[in-house]
Amino acid sequence: MAVMFAAGFFFRGVLDFPSVMVSASSDTTGYPLLNEVQTLLDQYYLRPQPDHAARQYAAIRGVLSALNDRYTFLIDPPVAQSESDVLAGTYGGIGVQIQRSETGDIVLYPFADGPAFTAGVREGDILKAVNDVVIELSTQQDVIDQMLRGEVKDNNGVEITAIHPDSSEEYTRFIPFAVINVPSVIGRILSEAPSLGYIQIQRFTSRTPEELKTTIEKLQQNERIKGLILDLRNNSGGLLVESIAVASQFLDGGLVVAYERNNNEEKSINAVNGGMQTHLPLAVLINQGTASAAELVAGAIRDHERGVLIGQTTYGKGTVQQIFRLSDDSSLHVTSAEWLTPDRHQLDGEGLQPDYLLIPDPNGRDIELGEAIRILSEQIVDIQS
Repeated sequence: MAVMFAAGFFFRGVLDFPSVMVSASSDTTGYPLLNEVQTLLDQYYLRPQPDHAARQYAAIRGVLSALNDRYTFLIDPPVAQSESDVLAGTYGGIGVQIQRSETGDIVLYPFADGPAFTAGVREGDILKAVNDVVIELSTQQDVIDQMLRGEVKDNNGVEITAIHPDSSEEYTRFIPFAVINVPSVIGRILSEAPSLGYIQIQRFTSRTPEELKTTIEKLQQNERIKGLILDLRNNSGGLLVESIAVASQFLDGGLVVAYERNNNEEKSINAVNGGMQTHLPLAVLINQGTASAAELVAGAIRDHERGVLIGQTTYGKGTVQQIFRLSDDSSLHVTSAEWLTPDRHQLDGEGLQPDYLLIPDPNGRDIELGEAIRILSEQIVDIQS
């Protein structure tokens, strides 16, 4: 259900759209029966009625439900604000990304200048325990992630035990929680495959294009990089314009997406020329949590034969929503178009099929990353031979 909720936000930046202020109208010609019913309720209903705002929301949701479109819906003001906070990517924690390796270890990747990094946690350290709770192979990754988060207040934090893999030195440290601004793009050179760069895009925000450029520039400084892995797993989407900019970094021009609008108008959007990584072998990791704008990027890369898709079939959300702020700070999500891949593949309800289909490991081992390493390593050998 969480994936479905997040995947509904193809346009997630409310500020990227004109604010539509809707005032109550004295003209009742639009819904005369609704007013008639309300008058009768006021005269005859036995019990107290919900307040006016609750009745308005119920009426609006009734109208929207008649559309039979799960992506067109109303968001109450507090939830609408929460939605904006999620897009901003902030939380209380120690500032690390965690990932289970192919061998089953929980590997730590601290954010620059975050509490974990300041405390001495280094990229590639292996997490062994949190507050004396030993991390087992069966411990779910999202549970571990929550163990490393908490409310930011005096003396609130978490004690971790981890190992530096290069020296096998084990250490235990208390790390205080702080407000963490989560980057939408994370990149590194793979320790298990030093000739490969790894780029993970967690969501498409207004910061993503610049973060991607910075990440690619850092990877390009290492002359050993001969291939790239783009991880779009569990990326539920985000902003359209930013996803086009991301796809443009990997494509040498050409069509990225085609729109079909409700008046049968069709619009095509091409990649911007001058991408920073249009030549190195590329593998894209996808799964059932890859949705919306993330599917757009993966579909464009595959249709242009720029890279291969590895993992599981994607979520299958091929419609576009616009988000309008209403006068009471609620927000209305409206499906306004459907998009197709460059080869005109319809994704809504179908998703993208990977070139290499893998069954997820029940213990959370990252077999998709391992497969990508093997495929790209073989391609690099073929190119160099």
